[in-house]
Amino acid sequence: MSEANRGARGVAPSQETELSEANRGTRGVAPSQETELSEANRGTRGVDPSQEAEPGELVVSGLTVRFAGLTALDDVDFTVAPGSVHAIIGPNGAGKSTCFNVLSGVYRASGGSVRFGGAELTSLPPHRIAALGVARTFQNIALSRHQTAEDNLMLGRHRLTRAGFASAGLRTPWARREDARHRARVREIARFVGVDEHLAAPAGTLPYGVQKRLELARALAMEPRLLLLDEPVAGMNGGERRRMAEVIARARADLGLSILLVEHDMGMVMRLADEVTVLDFGKRIAGGEPERVQRDPAVIRAYLGAAHEPAAPSHGEGNP
Repeated sequence: MSEANRGARGVAPSQETELSEANRGTRGVAPSQETELSEANRGTRGVDPSQEAEPGELVVSGLTVRFAGLTALDDVDFTVAPGSVHAIIGPNGAGKSTCFNVLSGVYRASGGSVRFGGAELTSLPPHRIAALGVARTFQNIALSRHQTAEDNLMLGRHRLTRAGFASAGLRTPWARREDARHRARVREIARFVGVDEHLAAPAGTLPYGVQKRLELARALAMEPRLLLLDEPVAGMNGGERRRMAEVIARARADLGLSILLVEHDMGMVMRLADEVTVLDFGKRIAGGEPERVQRDPAVIRAYLGAAHEPAAPSHGEGNP
């Protein structure tokens, strides 16, 4: 597009580049078109170029969180490699959700470091962390129940919106064009996740499984590099779990996302995760490939108790 044409449309050159990236591939997301979705994902994150150049590796080192003397996380270390699925597992109360709340800026760490793409996250508020390309879902559904599914997904586009309060309120031509682009992108993401037929319905009227996928779609609408999923299949039936697992696997494969997953469904963890970190009472007790972690005695003890460990041979009196 020529400079003159940009000026006629009221779009700065830098905005034209960004919005053209966001508007790629609005025809739908058939398997042959999923590359277009990943291409659009590269250009709409709105992060600083110097930070974009850094590899999207999440490195958690010595993470400690205390609440009035109670230690919820104690010197936890793990690394999420770019483009991988990393699962955090552990019994209830192990510190999994606390870890997510630190990574997304909801809680402040008492000690340690969390680095993503060259940025230290522990000192940043949630909106700054989101601007770096970190999105999350919640253990309990956090949708706006009275808004339509489409408007809920549009909330995920907020950090990518350039129109100001006045131009949006006055519905200027520039604001209308930007809104149309974002809505086209939202419909594309809805098709990718499989909730496009529900876009006009109020979110609160949708079945539970659809609401969980809608929340995932809202996180994807932020165009993240790192996706934090807090118990994404909790409360779902078998069919819903399989469908959600398929969407998560496609998001990793087709969009190149790094995914950090907290989940109690061990079957899903074993199928999806490249690496697993196990927490118990706030401490990291094991880590590595799923198959190896599954056999770790410390993990078995944390989940099943000492009574399930192999009994040591007894040499007391009365035994032959």
